[in-house]
Amino acid sequence: MNTTHRTTACWMAAALSAFMIVGCDSRDDRTAGEKLDAAVAETKQETAEARADASAAMDRAGDKVENATANMANTMDDAGITAKVNAAFAGDPKLSAMKIDVDTEQGRVSLSGTAPDAQARDRATELAQAVEGVKGVDNQLQLGR
Repeated sequence: MNTTHRTTACWMAAALSAFMIVGCDSRDDRTAGEKLDAAVAETKQETAEARADASAAMDRAGDKVENATANMANTMDDAGITAKVNAAFAGDPKLSAMKIDVDTEQGRVSLSGTAPDAQARDRATELAQAVEGVKGVDNQLQLGR
């Protein structure tokens, strides 16, 4: 088959495909143009719906990224608070030799371990409260014997 016959055959196949897509239902009184217009309108509607779905999915993904970023910032802030409280304890003569565990969650500091006396226990609370970003202190230090 030469090139001209192949080109003609391709065009005929495309025309036949288009005719089949538009439809030749004998029960449908619409013209081929009306059927094609309806198919185009349906495609536009489906495209608009797909875009809306994609936009909503992107919004949800953006919200998740924003929440993850906020959580990471809180974790980093908590780690910084813990480090500052530990540094304050290390600089205090009575508390530097003590093993005090400091945990911070959402700006709330929990102290556990042992303090040599009630004054040292109270001093630990004061030092922790003085650190920037601390929202509260839960002092669970036990008095040493």
